[in-house]
Amino acid sequence: MRRVLIVGDTHIHDRADSIPDKLLSFISSYSPWELVLFTGDLTDEDILQWLRSISKSLYVVRGNMDYLPLPNYEVLSIDWLKVGLTHGDRVYPRGNPVELSRIARKLGVKLLVSGHTHTDFIRLSPNNDVLLLNPGSLTGVWGGGGGSYTPSLMILEVGDEGYVNIVTYRLINDTLEQVSDTYCIRGNVWLKS
Repeated sequence: MRRVLIVGDTHIHDRADSIPDKLLSFISSYSPWELVLFTGDLTDEDILQWLRSISKSLYVVRGNMDYLPLPNYEVLSIDWLKVGLTHGDRVYPRGNPVELSRIARKLGVKLLVSGHTHTDFIRLSPNNDVLLLNPGSLTGVWGGGGGSYTPSLMILEVGDEGYVNIVTYRLINDTLEQVSDTYCIRGNVWLKS
């Protein structure tokens, strides 16, 4: 099983000074991560350096608040699963599953990771052919469209052919809470297990 850390929207140092200690400690306890995906809006090169220090392999996309030379999209394969990564700032309204699904199909991926909403979610495309993940904001800061104000991250576990498990961690009242969801793909359709 491959474990992937998915984080984004830190907005350090424009909206947040640091990553909450409990999340930082949790991330550090598994470092170095085999693979880290970052959905953009680092806003400071310090975070990019930190991400490089905690990962063996790192994919980062440019957010609408980033002024670093980063790509708008990334496509990678994790074992049998083809994954796309984008910030999602070209999607309206924010997090729109129809628009995100179009991006995924254009990239030729079955799972698309995006950010920009500052609220974590797991959704299926309208016809269930694309799994959509958003880790929310690692610092829990305000986003242009609001957000949950809850610091969060995701861990994607890519298992045997066709199976993935997504664990969402949220920092609520100084307690790290977790929710686990398992999906499998059959033919061209994702199903919640």
